[in-house]
Amino acid sequence: MKRLFPARATFIGSFVDQVPFSTLPDVVFAGRSNVGKSSLLNSAMYRKDLVKVSQTPGRTRLLSWFDVDARLRLCDLPGYGYAKVGGGEQLAWQSMIETYLQKREVLRALAILVDVRRGFEEEELLLLRTCHQWKLQPILIVTKCDQLKSNALFNQKVAIAKQMGGDIKRDFIWYSSKEHDGRDELWKRIAGFTGLSDAAVG
Repeated sequence: MKRLFPARATFIGSFVDQVPFSTLPDVVFAGRSNVGKSSLLNSAMYRKDLVKVSQTPGRTRLLSWFDVDARLRLCDLPGYGYAKVGGGEQLAWQSMIETYLQKREVLRALAILVDVRRGFEEEELLLLRTCHQWKLQPILIVTKCDQLKSNALFNQKVAIAKQMGGDIKRDFIWYSSKEHDGRDELWKRIAGFTGLSDAAVG
């Protein structure tokens, strides 16, 4: 049975004020510090510990890159919302991220993660506006869908779709890192946005 890539995902490195040169397309992942981004990336890349899952929200302070089948790069942005750092460091992070999003020519899509129990708040809406401003394709991923029972999950889906003026099935990826629900849909979106729509492994 074939599945969408990746067949092989590797960690490239983490950087503060530089980004690794590449001609491959980038997809960047952004979200709150406790949104489950590391778990989602591990799930998406069919690995258990490729991305370290920190027990302390806001621990990740670097841009981390991963190579997928030598065809694509994924970038893990520092989480926001819970990091206990000074204003100077926060401004440095913001500058670093804005520079990357604005000037990275191979960047194709920005995956915006939100906790199903919180929905989209001001920070996520700002990221969405950033996509429009810098002509990036947004991928809206709602995480931790296994944390709610079926009725509550359905109600949250309806509420989030109504809040964002979107279609439940078309405009959102409802993800569970535990059950890997949404993984195939995520790779379909990534493949489409990066021109790798034929990507599949045996």
